[in-house]
Amino acid sequence: MDVVAAPYLAAALLLVVAGVAKALDPLSLVRALRAAGLGVRAPVLARWVRAFAALEALVGAVAVIAPGRVVALAVAASYAGFTAFVLRALRSGSPLASCGCFGSTDTPPTRTHAVVTGALSALSLVAAGDPGLSYGVGLFVVTGVLAYLTYLMLAVLPLGKA
Repeated sequence: MDVVAAPYLAAALLLVVAGVAKALDPLSLVRALRAAGLGVRAPVLARWVRAFAALEALVGAVAVIAPGRVVALAVAASYAGFTAFVLRALRSGSPLASCGCFGSTDTPPTRTHAVVTGALSALSLVAAGDPGLSYGVGLFVVTGVLAYLTYLMLAVLPLGKA
């Protein structure tokens, strides 16, 4: 089993989950973006958030179904963007309760969030350089565990509800 494949697949699956959650309910991310200083009217921003969230979910789904260099670079770029946003929110002291990545769960930005999304971006870059990336049945079990642990680290532990 490729060492990079499991975390890369977990990252892709998390994109699908987070993208669908934000597409269904964009208001948490709209509030987060406005708190971070994006002065666009909420209805306009909500349309952009839904479109971006759908693209995020699509990138994750394509990464799971048809892994390849281009889609791995798109996954890496997604996580690099998330990392930059979390770092900006942390630096600015924005009163963010959640970005909406995990649905209605309020998950404030943390340093751990930035480290994890940065690591997922880096691992996706490594995956982009691996032309033989393939998935097996055992990989999906490991991936499920990694995705769940990542969810706990980002959404549950910051709330003290572990």
